[in-house]
Amino acid sequence: MEYLYQESAIAFRKRRRGLSPAQLIVISFAVAIAIGTLLLSLPVAHAPDAEIGLLEALFTATSAVCVTGLIVVDTGSDYRLFGQTVIMLLIQAGGFGILTLGTLVALATGRRVGFRERRNLQTQLNALQVGGVVRLLRSLLMMVFGVELLGALLLYGRFAQVEGVGPGAFFALFHSISAFNNAGFALYANSLEGYVGDLLINLTVMTLIILGGLGFVVIVNLVSRYRQPQRTPLNLHTKIVLTFSAFLLGVATVIYLVLEWTNPATLGPLGLPGKGLAALFHAVTPRTAGFNTLAVGSMHESSLLFTMLLMFIGGNPGSTAGGIKTVTFFVLVGSAWSLSRGRGELSLFNRRLTIDIVVRAGVIALISMMLAGAALTALAITDAEKGMLPLAFETFSALGTVGLSMGITAELSAPGKLIIILLMFLGRLGPLTLALALIEGEPEKRIKYPAEEVVIG
Repeated sequence: MEYLYQESAIAFRKRRRGLSPAQLIVISFAVAIAIGTLLLSLPVAHAPDAEIGLLEALFTATSAVCVTGLIVVDTGSDYRLFGQTVIMLLIQAGGFGILTLGTLVALATGRRVGFRERRNLQTQLNALQVGGVVRLLRSLLMMVFGVELLGALLLYGRFAQVEGVGPGAFFALFHSISAFNNAGFALYANSLEGYVGDLLINLTVMTLIILGGLGFVVIVNLVSRYRQPQRTPLNLHTKIVLTFSAFLLGVATVIYLVLEWTNPATLGPLGLPGKGLAALFHAVTPRTAGFNTLAVGSMHESSLLFTMLLMFIGGNPGSTAGGIKTVTFFVLVGSAWSLSRGRGELSLFNRRLTIDIVVRAGVIALISMMLAGAALTALAITDAEKGMLPLAFETFSALGTVGLSMGITAELSAPGKLIIILLMFLGRLGPLTLALALIEGEPEKRIKYPAEEVVIG
């Protein structure tokens, strides 16, 4: 018996060593969701009169770990303090990364982080190289907790006035963590609509969302640049992220102002400063935070379609945001423009992007569109009565891990909720990570066949 146990243990260790970084990421998120579902199913987690079954707990745990924000029960009233704390911790774990947290535990206990763990971290953080990844992790740890604490202190000034001294502290910490991790969970049934004109709440939450969506590598590059301006230039990735993010933010603000200016259910009743603040907030939140200060379901169809585009683009690589990512979209559009003008490979900031990066960007966008199309088709079968636009909006929100909704999430059928759960999971992992998890480990084919041209376009 002992011999069989030892053989089984050796076999398990071999299988574990054979797992790729992408496969470990998939497993770690699945385990975290399972643990969260179990905790949120406990009677101590929810109010006595709340109707929270296993499906609702699974949906909430998936939404929290995948930092999405879609809900089927009200977080503030249907969950007790224990359940809300579990959700907050799941958001923190999902935003920072399960494997990242495991490495933090290893560092705290004095364990050595080997090359395999460093390679896993590189995949988890989307770092450009394996070297220095542990040092990067330490910097990220200080930055994340520091920013979240500062955000909570700023939010506390308002929430303490509204909710009281004690509850206000929890409200501030919960919303700070949720905003920085781009989760979109709020303790109010209507998200932050009650604070549509509150400058402190809006600016603090927007800043947290933007910092969390910049990407860890970008932030470290900016900090290094500030400390050693002569020795640390901004890399190409950082330049693309900052330039395109600023462009999207400005364009989206103007478009929301134009489309919603006279809408009596959104910007219409607000004054000029209020319109600008609300439009700016909703230019930030679809990428991919999920908070809202305006009634999303009351927006014009043109605004909803534009929001879906922003949700599809998402945030930046290596951040807590979802979507296909800004750099992916930028590379695709820039390469298409460059090829259409006969310039070949895309060049910018005195650097050239190789064809491999363009192909990878195309694969990510294609897989995402295929997932969205398949999910929308399935939802049209299970929940056709909800209408195609609300279902499409829900699909892109789940796949982009955004959390915005036209108000149909809780009304979806059980199969419809399961489809959204799967979309949130796939959206948080990212299409490329999912593809790598499925194909890694297969033997590489060494046979190369002759090349032949085909007609494209």
